[in-house]
Amino acid sequence: MNYLPILIALLKAVIMISVVMGIAAYAVLAERKIAGWIQGRYGPNRTVLPFIGVIPILGNMLTRLGIFQPVADGLKFIFKEDPVPGHVNKFYYFLAPCVAFIPAMTTMVVLPFGEMDGVPLVLANIDIGMLFILAVSSLGVYGIILAGWSANSKYPFLGGIRASAQMISYELAMGLSILPAFLWANAPGSETGLSLFNVVQSQDQLWMVFWQPLSALIFLVALFAETNRLPFDMPEAETELVSGYHTEYGSMKFGLFFVGEYTHIVIGSGVLVVLYFGGWNFLPGIPFPWPAGWAGGLLSTLWFLLKVFSVVFFFMWIRWTLPRFRYDQVMRLGWAILLPLALANLVLNAILIALFENWLV
Repeated sequence: MNYLPILIALLKAVIMISVVMGIAAYAVLAERKIAGWIQGRYGPNRTVLPFIGVIPILGNMLTRLGIFQPVADGLKFIFKEDPVPGHVNKFYYFLAPCVAFIPAMTTMVVLPFGEMDGVPLVLANIDIGMLFILAVSSLGVYGIILAGWSANSKYPFLGGIRASAQMISYELAMGLSILPAFLWANAPGSETGLSLFNVVQSQDQLWMVFWQPLSALIFLVALFAETNRLPFDMPEAETELVSGYHTEYGSMKFGLFFVGEYTHIVIGSGVLVVLYFGGWNFLPGIPFPWPAGWAGGLLSTLWFLLKVFSVVFFFMWIRWTLPRFRYDQVMRLGWAILLPLALANLVLNAILIALFENWLV
């Protein structure tokens, strides 16, 4: 039996997991630096590794940038004392961080991040990639619910209930906002299926956001709610629920929740870029001809990551700019505004495609 393809697939998976977790770790640093910039302070600028400290100029420069802060945070999570409260349901208490972390990491499997000689750079190029992302990413909320319930405490329980209600409220609008993009990508004469790679290829001349701005806006708002980011951080809401569903957690279990949240943000930003911002296509109307071979694959990947980082920066900018919504406002926005808008947008686009079917061919 030839084990080489299996080993290559495992190597690709390990590399991609390492890259995504590294991006998530440094997204935490970026958030702290952006928060400092918005609030007129420096952010992390003290942590230095001993072997770098012996090179004064390099060490001082990297320290001011906070480059070593994620290393210190990771070591703190690993070596910090990990007390388990006596009143928790221990099995589900330990299970919850894994259930929250694993789906966030699993969705990266079908997300294309570049191309090389017309071949997608992705771990699994399946035709139902978007359905896989929606199905797996929605499982993450079970980790939050388990964390809230297993803690046997009022504040975490309320955080878990809020998370489940928020997920149900915005998952519908998110799913409906995606359908118009796939309707146009599969319009007569341009059938692409549900493959995310083909959706990117269909945007080589004009990004989807330019003729589907409402779909992109609904998806972005729903993504904020799905990742529990301000102004939609109802499951945590420090001013109301102490720390919400992970109030009783510490050490590496809290770290899994933390990394899972930022991984979800990074992958969600990647999905937004793939669906509405042309993926790795250069600029609207300018399909940049990436060179052949590894150079083209590297350039397309870097351009894709630049777009993703821009969206992640927008997430952080909003967090430190807008105040938290009230719970009733979050529910009203999801059910009374976004859901009707998403339905109307879907019906309108279906009618337009039916009317212009002959012209599209």
